Amino acid sequence: MTERPLPWLGYTLTTMIAMIALVGHATATVAIERSHFVIFGILVAFVVIQTEVSRKIERQRRILSAGPHMNMTSVWTLPAALLLPPQVTAVLVLLVYAYLGRRTWSGIRPGSPHLLLANATNVILSCYGAFAVSHALSGSVSATGTIAAGVAASFLLNGVLTGLGLRLGSSAKPDLKTCAGSWDDNVLELATLCLGGLLVVVLPHEPLLALTVLFPVHMLHRSVLVKHLEELATTDQKTKLLNAVSWKDAAEREMSRAAREHSEFGTLMIDLDFFKKVNDTYGHLAGDDVLKSVAALVKEQTRAHDLAGRFGGEEFVVLLANSSKRDSVATAERIRELVGQLVVHTHTNDGSPVVIDTLTASIGVASFPVDGKTLDEALAAADAAVYAAKRSGRNRVVASPDLDTMTEAPPLQAAA
Repeated sequence: MTERPLPWLGYTLTTMIAMIALVGHATATVAIERSHFVIFGILVAFVVIQTEVSRKIERQRRILSAGPHMNMTSVWTLPAALLLPPQVTAVLVLLVYAYLGRRTWSGIRPGSPHLLLANATNVILSCYGAFAVSHALSGSVSATGTIAAGVAASFLLNGVLTGLGLRLGSSAKPDLKTCAGSWDDNVLELATLCLGGLLVVVLPHEPLLALTVLFPVHMLHRSVLVKHLEELATTDQKTKLLNAVSWKDAAEREMSRAAREHSEFGTLMIDLDFFKKVNDTYGHLAGDDVLKSVAALVKEQTRAHDLAGRFGGEEFVVLLANSSKRDSVATAERIRELVGQLVVHTHTNDGSPVVIDTLTASIGVASFPVDGKTLDEALAAADAAVYAAKRSGRNRVVASPDLDTMTEAPPLQAAA
């Protein structure tokens, strides 16, 4: 724990003190009734069942997760927040995370005691927020409105607390998506909270019906893991573009469609000029940031149904569906110009800040079926055009087979 950044330590200790103070206040002011023990026992039993059923899936998901991790415990903690006193909810949350740490996360980073306690603290504070909001609205709005307000309070408060912790716990100043999670992550958390909202209605009257929630939660776990594995198998993890194998598979399907419909498509081969010098000068971590920035640019400048992939090293490939050769050249030229305007803020290997703003790219363009009757022929034509661009001074677009016809642009020096 002492290896964590000081801002994170200060923030975590502050949240823990706040949690203890709020739980202490609730213990002194909120009475515990016999029915609370019944609901508490039911929720603990469901937590154990769900953890055991989904243990291997949850462990695999947590190992693969690189950012905020939605462990789906909200399906049990939200009913606790809205149906139980805060001090009882706090005990439940601590039991949930202790059990997960022992049975599911043992031996991996999330199972570290200080991280378990920090995460449990955030959840307890989120539950307290849901409790406070729902009780403040009780009697003035419908039961549905009260539950919806509790869901919203829990979702927002947990997102803020977790995001701040991730921000302060990293020296790399992660972006908003890294701290807040992706759209899919947040939708998953909301879906889990909605299931928890249903349990709020069911548990006090028909507790056995709560068993029907176990199967959907298990399937959510399973579907999220399958999607994650599919992304790992098809995506280049550095740039988030398609990897070479997945790109070629998708491109083959597009070629078959184009052949059936007698349509055309363009192929761009994009090669960063003097990229080795960027790595040698600033380090490979800075080079990785350059690749990520160029990949994001390529993605922005292509359409949703186009195929953008990383072919390896500093080389990217794009298939422009239903694009003429002239349109493909125009797209390539636009990408080349924007690469030249790209400013990458990064760090050297020793942590010193650096700005890389003298990037250039050579781009080869080929068209199906004009420059090749198969995908491999079109790729070979685009690759030959890239080499022609480099031989002609780099920082230019060359279309195949007219390798003598190219956009004239004065070659720039590599980043130094």
